[in-house]
Amino acid sequence: MIWDQEKIKAVLPHRYPFLFLDEVIEIEGTQRIVAVKYIGEDEDYFKGHFPGNPIMPGVLITEAMAQSSIILYSVAKPDIAARHPDYYLGKIKSEFFSPVYPGDKLFIETTKVKFSDYAGIADAVTMVNNKIVAKANIVFSVKDNE
Repeated sequence: MIWDQEKIKAVLPHRYPFLFLDEVIEIEGTQRIVAVKYIGEDEDYFKGHFPGNPIMPGVLITEAMAQSSIILYSVAKPDIAARHPDYYLGKIKSEFFSPVYPGDKLFIETTKVKFSDYAGIADAVTMVNNKIVAKANIVFSVKDNE
């Protein structure tokens, strides 16, 4: 583990129950990171999605990919990230291939496409047991707090 959840929380404004990264296990310069979300058996969303056949909602997998993109942006642009700007999701193109179940270990591999001072584009792939479960192209903007 390179980043624990406390270091992740130093960058992301998200907190339980909406923080979907538990650790960062790989950082490849400013180009790529791998983060992990441990899918607990007792996650609240499993109570209703779906009783008797719980699966992680796709929108939450997408959120994990977006959060991972912000972590990668903070590695590439540490001076901007240190100001704790607001991040706004602009556009996501995502595909889902397989469900994520309680007890799974979700790996989120995020690669920089392009980052500027005020925006970012990243590609993310999520995997469970070396099988791709979802992927997305994520576009976001960055705005200093006022």
